[in-house]
Amino acid sequence: MSSFKERADAALADPILKIAVERTAGTAEAKRAVAVDAFPDFEAARDRAAAIKDHVVAHLGAYLEQFEANAVAAGACVHWASTADEACRIVIDICKAAGAKSVARSKSMLGEEIGLPHALAEAGIGRVETDLAEHIIQLADERPSHIIWPAMHKTREQVSALFKAKHRSPHEEETIAAMAESARRELRTQMLGADVGISGANFLIADTGAICTVTNEGNAELSLVPPRVHIVTAGIEKIVPSMPHAIHMLRMLARSATGAALTQYTTFYTGPKRAGDRDGPEEMHIVLVDNGRTKMRAEGLTEMLRCIRCGACMNHCVVFRQIGGHAYGGTYPGPMGSVLTPALDGLKQSRDLPNACTLNGKCQEVCPVRIPLPTLLRGWREKSWREGLEPTSMRWGLGLWAWVARRPALYRLGTGMAVRAMHMLGRKGWISTLPLAGGWTRYRDIPRPAAQTFMAQYKKEERRK
Repeated sequence: MSSFKERADAALADPILKIAVERTAGTAEAKRAVAVDAFPDFEAARDRAAAIKDHVVAHLGAYLEQFEANAVAAGACVHWASTADEACRIVIDICKAAGAKSVARSKSMLGEEIGLPHALAEAGIGRVETDLAEHIIQLADERPSHIIWPAMHKTREQVSALFKAKHRSPHEEETIAAMAESARRELRTQMLGADVGISGANFLIADTGAICTVTNEGNAELSLVPPRVHIVTAGIEKIVPSMPHAIHMLRMLARSATGAALTQYTTFYTGPKRAGDRDGPEEMHIVLVDNGRTKMRAEGLTEMLRCIRCGACMNHCVVFRQIGGHAYGGTYPGPMGSVLTPALDGLKQSRDLPNACTLNGKCQEVCPVRIPLPTLLRGWREKSWREGLEPTSMRWGLGLWAWVARRPALYRLGTGMAVRAMHMLGRKGWISTLPLAGGWTRYRDIPRPAAQTFMAQYKKEERRK
């Protein structure tokens, strides 16, 4: 498996990726700004959203038990999974019991997190991804690169070529509408013929036992209602106390994710089909997945459990917008992924991610539930340092810097000489050839610095007054 630095280097060298990411993230950033400006007292709404999530996480056991009791009363079967493997095993067993040959899946990052696509393939069960972006990813045999737009790393030109190569009756006109029609022709019969529908859940409603899905294409409704069995896989942190709380979170989610007032399709499912219902599945199974979430509470990452998976932190992250999502390596990219991946996969395997951050705080500024992402990232950095995971060269370098920094006179002398030297070398562009500068100058310039340090200039100005 390649390292984060190797993946980031490959991403930075791909000009098409930069275009694709900027098209989507830039549009999302602009639309969110308009939506937030039009929302009365959005900051108070963020406070309330954070308070709702904190309250639920503090009383998680009680709300999960309430949800289970109400879901069972509505006719659903509730299953509990402590690990990703256990969750996949439960889903596969339900599919086999239903005699399923094929499943239709609505987009779910929890499904990606637990490795459900791979588990279905190993069990010999066919899978059709019904979300348009996930359909693109499945055709390309790739992983999602964003939690809202899984195929954001692809341009429309690349998608057009993919459809023409993979679809049985591809589009002829090079228009978005024609490409969407091509996907519709390809997916519709597979969706309606599936034996089992599998979805995630944006929210679990404790006082009704309902689950909520939001999509922009209506694919969840088409893939979950016709099959005989509906399976839901959801993280235990998705619980909210009641419908009014869910509505508040939905208003925050849509505006933060896409800049829309409300997602096009928002559906609440409460149990399987009842007597007199014209449609709906005969069985509904809800798999509640822990997979490290309880451990996150114990390790000081409770605030991360507020996350509603809107992706706003990624759309505003200067690093994500340069390298896209695949460079992060884990299921969840961007700032939220850099906090979650060490918790899910282990810090030793992912210690580069918390360091791939400028700590400019933009992610925290736009988070609808006020997750202090920079603080959590610093926490991972500190833990990595305490556990000796940083490379020896970095530990020696920082140790040398700390030794000098504790001696102000020596520090001022050294920085003064360094700045003057860089100023002189910058005159003819030699600054880019300095030792250890290659990591920076490979993709950007080093501007010629001033001839004096900031402190020297400041004192000089003070003496003039």
